[in-house]
Amino acid sequence: MCGIVGVIAEREASGILLEGLKRLEYRGYDSAGLALINTGSHKLAFIKAVGKVQKLVDACGKSRASGSLGIAHTRWATHGKPTVANAHPHKSDDIAIVHNGIIENFEPLREKLKKAGYVFKSDTDTEVIAHLIHQTHNGGKVSLLDAVRKTVKTLHGAYGLCVIDNSQPDQIIAARSGSPLVIGIGIGENFVASDPLALGPVTDRFVYLEEGDIAKVTLTTYEIWHGDKKVNRPVTTVRGDNATAEKGEFKHFMLKEIYEQPKVLRDTLAGRISDTRVLEEAFGVKAKGIFDKVKAVQIVACGTSFHAGQVAKYWLESIARIPCSVDIASDYRYRDIIVQPNTLFVTVSQSGETADTLAALRYAKQREYIASLSICNVATSSLVRESDFCLLTQAGREIGVASTKAFTTQLSLLLILSIAIARRTGLTPAQEAKLVKDLGKLPACIANTLKLDTEIEEVSKQFADKNHSLYLGRGIHYPVAKEGALKLKEISYIHAEAYPAGELKHGPLALVDSNMPVIAVAPNNDLLGKLKANLSEVSARGGKLFVFADVSIKFQSDKSCRVINVPHCPEILDPMVFTIPLQLLSYHVAITKGTDVDHPRNLAKSVTVE
Repeated sequence: MCGIVGVIAEREASGILLEGLKRLEYRGYDSAGLALINTGSHKLAFIKAVGKVQKLVDACGKSRASGSLGIAHTRWATHGKPTVANAHPHKSDDIAIVHNGIIENFEPLREKLKKAGYVFKSDTDTEVIAHLIHQTHNGGKVSLLDAVRKTVKTLHGAYGLCVIDNSQPDQIIAARSGSPLVIGIGIGENFVASDPLALGPVTDRFVYLEEGDIAKVTLTTYEIWHGDKKVNRPVTTVRGDNATAEKGEFKHFMLKEIYEQPKVLRDTLAGRISDTRVLEEAFGVKAKGIFDKVKAVQIVACGTSFHAGQVAKYWLESIARIPCSVDIASDYRYRDIIVQPNTLFVTVSQSGETADTLAALRYAKQREYIASLSICNVATSSLVRESDFCLLTQAGREIGVASTKAFTTQLSLLLILSIAIARRTGLTPAQEAKLVKDLGKLPACIANTLKLDTEIEEVSKQFADKNHSLYLGRGIHYPVAKEGALKLKEISYIHAEAYPAGELKHGPLALVDSNMPVIAVAPNNDLLGKLKANLSEVSARGGKLFVFADVSIKFQSDKSCRVINVPHCPEILDPMVFTIPLQLLSYHVAITKGTDVDHPRNLAKSVTVE
């Protein structure tokens, strides 16, 4: 979630550092800072600020600090409150560092350092690393590279590190374990960052550090070690796409990304389906042999991706006719897992760097799964690299913290996965052709559903004074309701909970009154009759209903119920289609409430700590 940028150049570094931090704002943070080594005096200068990167920009404008070597960071608080003292970079005498991740054994290390005479000026785990490197550096008797190499061996947890030293102003040392880092290759200058996006204006050539790599980066060279062995990592060209980082005609990234869904779904389906069948070759050369063996699926994910997995469970069981378990990644590896024979392990993630999901994958590799598949939006992510095979969404960069287009593209690929496996379990060519034909209609169905925007904006005004809400769905639409509730609470700060509609009478009905809006998802399926009975229970108790109903049902609005008619689409597409109005509702309610839509408080885009 935090952002790292490092620069070693012959020109002023501060502008590059600040622009890099701005481009990483989508990751979520609460403070920012940078450290520069002055080209002439070789003295370290620190500038920090609590709040948005713009505050750091303003502080830099008032400072005389300059230099061609520097590191910068956006911090999301894990140890200690968001304060200037806790903001990165941290220092120990001549050494400055920035750090993504969490050091689990920082407390005993801190106590040892205190006994050795080190004084701590922050509450962070990161300052421990700075002092350990300084202690090992031993006044220059040990090189900075070796000091970092020895220090990281004592650390338990996750880290992405950039380290600079006054006394060696010709290098940046970078280290990666559980937190992504890349080297950006320039001409007569080089860079380090936690995400290539940060370096888009200065280079399109990157080297991705692997788990356990440590690198020494200078003006014209870089060297990478893994353990005691020097290694080569491939250079990857990443095409810059500044348009994805601009709002264009939209007021917020979230709204732009909601409206991008027809296009990104079209891109995601391209090359994965023909007119009549799923092209399982898109999963890679290993896929056919693996799918031939699959008898069960285990899905692990977090947040929005977890809801996508819960929808997929219904597809895998109803279409592919195989059992599917869905687990939250943060709990999965703390269970004594019983793996059924021939089970495929599937992870779902937008960023591919979510710490809990990565840890779950690594845990699963120690179990007897037949293979690991990742469904992810980032081709170069750790999750993709560490999985046996993958299927990439084509959502493009998602800047808004509240995920929208990533969710629907994940669902589309999970449906493709279900169909591919179903071939082995009795799905006929005619049935597959029908499903694929319906799936091909998805972009147009989403585009048609987006036309509800103006009506939903008007409805959202009724939430202006609300503090709580209830979401209802049945069957496959219960996780859709959960995703809708998550979106509302994320960006409007309204307490929102989702329940299976049939559970109303088992407790939630006690909450229903005229001040509790109840939002329901009502597709035209076999559970519609039961859903209508559940909604009648709400109306009978004075609740205010907002029902997103398939237009073919011909639901009617009345004093207790506002109906928003959703265009009719093939039933298999309903989970994606009914997600769209829920996204729009959360967006417009947040606008009504006046919250920070793209950067909601306390949240981060990519959760790279446990």
